[in-house]
Amino acid sequence: MRAVILVGLGGVFGALARFWGGIVLTQRLGAAFPYATLVINITGCLVLGLVGTLAVERPALVTNDLRLLVGVGFCGAYTTFSTFGFETVSLLRAGDVSAALLYVLGSNALGLLAVALGFYLARAIPW
Repeated sequence: MRAVILVGLGGVFGALARFWGGIVLTQRLGAAFPYATLVINITGCLVLGLVGTLAVERPALVTNDLRLLVGVGFCGAYTTFSTFGFETVSLLRAGDVSAALLYVLGSNALGLLAVALGFYLARAIPW
């Protein structure tokens, strides 16, 4: 139950940070290009890379509770792109270049196709 509470609490803060950060960044940088999403994705990758690496390599600095709160909860709600980046780098660090390449290409290609399918379905269904 403790893990669920930590992930949920981190998720609340991550979702709020994404929401308010998106508003502030869009106001400051404009909406012609998705700067807010780009900044959120990159900063989420930075945080997860830091917390995830420290959790594995220096567990005294990042306890399992902190990993759940920040790495799973906060970053999971702030951006799932950070998880994608962390998992890709983990595959590369493990020497599995083909799996990393398949993951990157598959995630991007299938993700874009899924969005296109969603657009098609939204327009095809007689609401």
